[in-house]
Amino acid sequence: MSYNKWPKRSAEKNYFMVPNEIFSIGLDYREISLYAYLLRCENRETYQCYPSYKTIGKAIGMSENTVAKYVRQLEEKGLIYTEPTIMQSKDGKPLNGNLLYTIRPIPGVLEAFYERQFQQMEEDIARQRVEEQLAKASAQGRQNALCASFREEASPSPNQGVEAGLEPFSADFCRTKEKAG
Repeated sequence: MSYNKWPKRSAEKNYFMVPNEIFSIGLDYREISLYAYLLRCENRETYQCYPSYKTIGKAIGMSENTVAKYVRQLEEKGLIYTEPTIMQSKDGKPLNGNLLYTIRPIPGVLEAFYERQFQQMEEDIARQRVEEQLAKASAQGRQNALCASFREEASPSPNQGVEAGLEPFSADFCRTKEKAG
């Protein structure tokens, strides 16, 4: 009789699958752990679950505020969709419940990821073109600045009208100096 150290794994019991693509779309390790926990909790038919921030935080070792932060990030990246739920208290008053998380299909998530990358690349290219144009304009501006002082000297004087009214020294003035000296 052979002894099996590990029991045979059943695909239906105590396991859940994480899509491979999750590891290639630039998620932080905390986002991956939160996403994996939501996958663990989801109803396989509706793709929804509703654990509280406190429950998620205890399971993956995060505070409630940190869980809320990474839930928002997963929602921004299109991995999940959240909806608020409403509960009724014993006396019939409506209260806020947990969020209802809907896990979105991976093909849609990948498409959104690639679209964001494409837009980022277009923005980077546009930014690079503007920087090149600014560098060219700046280089030309420096050249023009160096030549500006020479151009100003060659240009007519702004006080030319005043100087035009003055006549050059007369020859009589020069002779007066010779007589004096």
